[in-house]
Amino acid sequence: MAVYAIGDIQGCYDELQALLDRLDFNPAQDHLWFVGDLVNRGPKSLETLRYIRGLGDAAITVLGNHDLHLIAAAYGHAPNHGDHTLDATLAAPDRDELINWLCHRPLLHHDATLGFTLLHAGLPPQWDLAQAQGCAREVEAVLQGPQLAEFLAHMYGNRPDQWSARLSGFERLRFSINCFTRLRFCDADGRLDLNSKGPPGSQPPGQMPWFSVPGRASRDLNIVFGHWSTLVECNEPGVYPTDTGCLWGGAMTALRIDGAPQRVSLPCTGRRKPG
Repeated sequence: MAVYAIGDIQGCYDELQALLDRLDFNPAQDHLWFVGDLVNRGPKSLETLRYIRGLGDAAITVLGNHDLHLIAAAYGHAPNHGDHTLDATLAAPDRDELINWLCHRPLLHHDATLGFTLLHAGLPPQWDLAQAQGCAREVEAVLQGPQLAEFLAHMYGNRPDQWSARLSGFERLRFSINCFTRLRFCDADGRLDLNSKGPPGSQPPGQMPWFSVPGRASRDLNIVFGHWSTLVECNEPGVYPTDTGCLWGGAMTALRIDGAPQRVSLPCTGRRKPG
């Protein structure tokens, strides 16, 4: 049995199928971990969702910011960015089933046997595994409960930008969502910079990649994540980025994690141009 973690797909369904062919993926015996951002901007979000949902127990998926954007759009709470690549999904006859399936995906998955933790973006430096799991469960309970529509109306925003155990209500949920699905940079005290999107070295003074904060509480974990297509390489121990920019003409990457980590990448022609 092989276990592969696959970077952001964002509707690039054909490239995903080409990568799985290269891996000789067999859903009867192999497993896939998806780092989130299954949809948006690419041409085949609907086909991607249907395929991954159809894999059943052969696939584990965590939510990314674009997946949450689709959920919010389905409930009428997403900002309109003039991007119509989700229209087919929102108009599909199985739309409600797909949205419900997404709402029941986790924000964090930890496999103690494999020794890997899966999430979309990052963790603030104050969170160890137990704290991260607890905050993920809080958000997941709301996504799957009667407060969903109300929460989506309060989900967007960059504040609060620093963790405190005293955070509560929608502010606490929003902070957790921003860490799990949007985080790239923060300062040494864990104050989030959610505006910088470039590679390390392009951020404002005092900011650093979330995984480079000295003494971060999650440093003992092996973390697989996506979200950061401009993160060309990372030599930080226990940190495994997988978003290699398929949408932008980079590559789609699978990381084999059922042993010594091995990367397999498929060059992509690109569906969008940056900017």
